[in-house]
This record gives sequence, structure tokens and C-alpha cells, in this order.
Amino acid sequence: MNISKALKLCRTQKGITKTKLAELAEVSVSYISLLEQGKRDPNVTTVNKICSALNIPASIFMFLASDVNELNGISSELAEKLSLTALQLIEADSNDTSLPS
Repeated sequence: MNISKALKLCRTQKGITKTKLAELAEVSVSYISLLEQGKRDPNVTTVNKICSALNIPASIFMFLASDVNELNGISSELAEKLSLTALQLIEADSNDTSLPS
């Protein structure tokens, strides 16, 4: 599980700064930095807060954090395609000005 990779990917795809994400998720900026550096592991409550702040389903976030060997029954090619599609949807959602912020 690579929470740091998923967090940085999702945050940058959404165009949200660490400061803004920390504010929305009600955690400190230094904690977000530590998570992105892989120096801390969040608990489920924190993952849910971060996902809510990013407006991303926790299941998608956890999929993006999964390593290929953790995705039993899914080929690495399919996992890569699904990840790319998820990231494109995240980016499209952040570019849709009709959605409430």
C-alpha cells in the first residue's frame, strides 16, 4: 500500500495545495507533508477525511494506493489502465465548474 503516492497524485490532480487540503481535512499541513513523504500512515478516519476533502471515494483512493501485487486477479496492465482512468476522472471533476466546490 502506497498512501503517499495516492495522496500526492490525487491532490495534484485536483489542483489543491497541501495547505488547502489540510484545512479541508482538518489536519495539519505538516501531517499532510509527512503522509506524502511516506513517513506516517493515516488511520481509516483520516483517510476518510482526506478523501472527503478531495471529493474522491475512499475506494478509488485505496485502489490508487494499492501495489500491483495487492490486486489479486487483476493484471498489471488492467490496473494501470484503471488507475489512469481514475486519475482522468478526478481531473475532469476538478475542472468541472458546474460542480459545487
